[in-house]
Amino acid sequence: MSEPFPVSEADLQSYVDGRLEAGRRAAVEAWLLARPEEAERVAAYRRLSAEVRAAYQAMLDEPMPERLTRLAGRRSSVWRVALAAAWVALGVAIGALATLELHAPRPSPASLAADSAIMARRAAIAHATYSPEVRHPVEVAAADESHLVAWLSKRLGVPVRVPKLADAGMTLVGGRLLPGESGPVAQFMYQTPNGRRLTLYVRQENAHNTETAFRYVREHNVGVFYWIDRNCGYAIASSDLNRDELLKVADLVYKQLDQ
Repeated sequence: MSEPFPVSEADLQSYVDGRLEAGRRAAVEAWLLARPEEAERVAAYRRLSAEVRAAYQAMLDEPMPERLTRLAGRRSSVWRVALAAAWVALGVAIGALATLELHAPRPSPASLAADSAIMARRAAIAHATYSPEVRHPVEVAAADESHLVAWLSKRLGVPVRVPKLADAGMTLVGGRLLPGESGPVAQFMYQTPNGRRLTLYVRQENAHNTETAFRYVREHNVGVFYWIDRNCGYAIASSDLNRDELLKVADLVYKQLDQ
């Protein structure tokens, strides 16, 4: 069944600019009412538009500079029209800047889901690679946690936090830097007193996705819970913990990182 009010990006841009006729505006508002995430995106564009216009409105309200007026007086009428048009174009450009982001291509939900599934698989591979290590499981040990956090935050370009998993009976072993599909990735390793291990895989998300729902996948003998929250993607992997145990840890990590 087709949507009663199919809405295009052009409709959204016109809506943000206040250029839709009443009937179409009502249709767009009904469409947004059923889509809270899209409504928040449009609200953000409106805020951006207002901020940009507020920043430049004083300049737009100014008369044409005197030096340009004098120059226009010494030129032909065609030249005067060209100068005036250029001044108007400046205002149009400033207005366009406020809604430029609306035209930027955005990843589809399907492509975002596929990308996060790739993240989960890479997290499983990284876990399978390093969790069996006895002498060199991490690059930086937990004893130097402050350095580890500062180093990984700098490399990823986002503030990195290390969850405390004492409530799950796990302590931090340390962490390392890994290559990701689009940039550096952090991996933290935890273990129980009897040596059961779990790794937390963290990467920066350029898509600024707001999806936070947990998803579960099993790669060979490694279980992975993964999710995306704002500007970071997370994946918790373990071959030692079962699905329910892994979910409890994922929930614990999410609550700490969401604070």
